Amino acid sequence: MATKIVLVGAGSAQFGYGTLGDIFQSTALYGSEIVLHDINPASLAVTEKTARDFLAAEDLPFLVSATTDRREALKGAEFVIISIEVGDRFALWDLDWQIPQQFGIQQVYGENGGPGGLFHSLRIIPPILDICADVADLCPDAWVFNYSNPMSRICTTVHRRFPQLNFVGMCHEIASLERYLPEMLGTSFDNLQLRAAGLNHFSVLLEARYKDSGADAYADVRARAPDYFATLPGYSDILDYARTHGQLVETEGSTERAWLGGRDSAKPWADRTLFKEVLAKFNYLPITTDSHFGEYIRWASEVSDHRGILDFYTFYRNYLGHVQPKIELKMKERVVAIIEGILSDSGYEEAAVNIPNRGYIRQLPEFIAVEVPAIIDRKGVHGISVDIPPGIAGLLTNQIGVHDLTAEAILNQSRDLVVQALLVDSVNDKCKAIPELVDLMIARQRPWLDYLK
Repeated sequence: MATKIVLVGAGSAQFGYGTLGDIFQSTALYGSEIVLHDINPASLAVTEKTARDFLAAEDLPFLVSATTDRREALKGAEFVIISIEVGDRFALWDLDWQIPQQFGIQQVYGENGGPGGLFHSLRIIPPILDICADVADLCPDAWVFNYSNPMSRICTTVHRRFPQLNFVGMCHEIASLERYLPEMLGTSFDNLQLRAAGLNHFSVLLEARYKDSGADAYADVRARAPDYFATLPGYSDILDYARTHGQLVETEGSTERAWLGGRDSAKPWADRTLFKEVLAKFNYLPITTDSHFGEYIRWASEVSDHRGILDFYTFYRNYLGHVQPKIELKMKERVVAIIEGILSDSGYEEAAVNIPNRGYIRQLPEFIAVEVPAIIDRKGVHGISVDIPPGIAGLLTNQIGVHDLTAEAILNQSRDLVVQALLVDSVNDKCKAIPELVDLMIARQRPWLDYLK
């Protein structure tokens, strides 16, 4: 019987084409039925035609169909992959970032942590809960993989509402280790045994070993990282982001300089000055840059590379507006490897998944979604327990109340709990203006926040 895989949000060319390429390169999935779903019929039709034309040209054995009827799409699904946003993504993101700053909250970014991450969560989690309600009704045994952000708050809330659902958060950020550790350590990535964990976009490298000798590699990481990142060109962080999505940008000419506001020179520790402080003071290497890691830390505004963060945001926004996505027969994300692992009962170790904590990080409660390595077999995704050092655990525990109140605010449709979520967030140091901030955001982000009473 053919495997049925449903892509929710497939009208997005970035997600739809990239995920289709991942699936189409898998010989283990030959014969699968791929159902494309989106609420935008025009963009969905483009993705469907592109997929059909590609299959015909490559003579690949997949069946592709498309529908705007989500319940019809989900019937009999074994795997569901979600990547959605609501409204004008960047216009709303700007509000998430800028309005809290106008009220004096020094958040360094506005996507996953801090006030920006809260309002992003308040918009995007309700429609994801609606999708999950249909999954629970129509295909309750399906494995659901989510790529939308804010990852950890989405996963935490979904599992509170649907505790029996096989819901897993997926993020490409762990790939940063493959980009720079081999060059830093002078060895192939295949020769490194690594483990990282924490919360999504708030994880650190915990273990590093050389497979050929069994020797600890972390001593070399700590010794070599300062010189390595001090000489890393500023452009590489931005271009590496494109490369992780399988889309190379030409590095000659003036296009990138225009997108980056004229910046065309190398900068030591580009978008990693907070990263540098964490390595120096906590002795562990973050797996992501200032723009993400700093969203969870109050003092990040003092030490982050704000120019680097703004450069990245400018590039990312303009890049998505200019790039022409295409289907390519190469694996860019890890979800297909997990699907293959479940179907083949492989028992392999996946580097990073976002799942409910079941003692994997002992300092955090079970309800919060953590990012940990996992074993993949026919029974699914099984988290691996890790040893989190006290200092990093202290940073992580600051998020317990924030995640709890985010979930409760959404599930109870409570404006007052949104206020409380901001007041317990360590990124925020304001009090009196918070109710006004919340009311302004609800007004500016209609209709997505109208449910808050």
